[in-house]
Amino acid sequence: MPAVNDGGRYASLNSGTSRDGVDAALVRFEASGPVVEAALCRPYPDELAARLARVIEAGRRPAADEIPLLDEQLAIHFAAAAEELLSASGVSAKDVVAIGSHGQTVWHAPSGPQPETIQLGDPARIARLTGIRTVGDFRTADIEAGGQGAPLAPLLHRALFRPASGRRAILNLGGIANVSLLDSDGGVKGYDTGPANCLLDAWIRRQRGERYDDTGAWAAGGRVLEDLLQSMLAEPWFAKSPPKSTGVEHFNLDWLARFLPATPTEARDVQATLAELSAASAADAIRCARAGEVLVCGGGVHNADLMQRLSQRLPGIPVETTARHGLDPDWVEAVLFAWLARERLENRAQDTGPITGATRPVLLGAIHDPLR
Repeated sequence: MPAVNDGGRYASLNSGTSRDGVDAALVRFEASGPVVEAALCRPYPDELAARLARVIEAGRRPAADEIPLLDEQLAIHFAAAAEELLSASGVSAKDVVAIGSHGQTVWHAPSGPQPETIQLGDPARIARLTGIRTVGDFRTADIEAGGQGAPLAPLLHRALFRPASGRRAILNLGGIANVSLLDSDGGVKGYDTGPANCLLDAWIRRQRGERYDDTGAWAAGGRVLEDLLQSMLAEPWFAKSPPKSTGVEHFNLDWLARFLPATPTEARDVQATLAELSAASAADAIRCARAGEVLVCGGGVHNADLMQRLSQRLPGIPVETTARHGLDPDWVEAVLFAWLARERLENRAQDTGPITGATRPVLLGAIHDPLR
């Protein structure tokens, strides 16, 4: 792992497509690799969660008048998560080099005549509220260089998990699944493979009022509807060649409704089929890439049903979590934004071309100093 032995301490702030709240982590970089000293999740209050849901689940670009207030409220919540993290760990703000804040993605449309990605949670306000230099807006420079703006995780995965021989796949099971393909010679590719948890979460929330399918137990008791599965897998996005990225703007309940049969269907069977869709689309990408092993991270590692389906679709390919290689799968993405902040402060341009399709190396992130 290159140049990580400065011992510097960074805070990471991130909220994914599940929108449970803000994941905050305190990360120290040592010669042996990153050390997560403390971590927590600060849930969104109900009103803010509801406002986010209205904006994101509409499946459209937020209106101009929706953005400023939400940007401010999210920044306040992100800053509070950072302060809670430092208080819980007994670390002073002056002992933190910087915060890396990804923010909350509310729109991601990297293709077309006007490519755009929007993450809210104003990093300049976070810097002012915490008194800590904050690096944010990690995706825009890549978009401006002709890239997809995502995924960025393969950059960290290459630094941490490069194999000694052959090809290794790192599969992140968040709301959306993305895969990093790492070669022993340092080569890296990465792209989104489709939905992981986003449709599973949305469907169980609609049908049962639950935030997520705990361990995948509800899906495990259902029956895969093969006709529904095949019709969803025929979605043109899956056949699109990398680089590619996606989000809940595409894979949402409106998308699912296009495929549901007109005749009544057991809701639990739909959940089972959605789990199979997530496993099948990710496994197809891994098989096509001829990876010899798979390391899994992200919240989906706790979905035992999804993990089992994935393993069944990858016979002969070892599937384990990143914990076996020194990093808790729950906090790999948190380490990512601390690492990206560190890279930006060192002015190291990232060659994202093999991952996102960017036409040139780019400095990822904008630096915001607190007003003193």
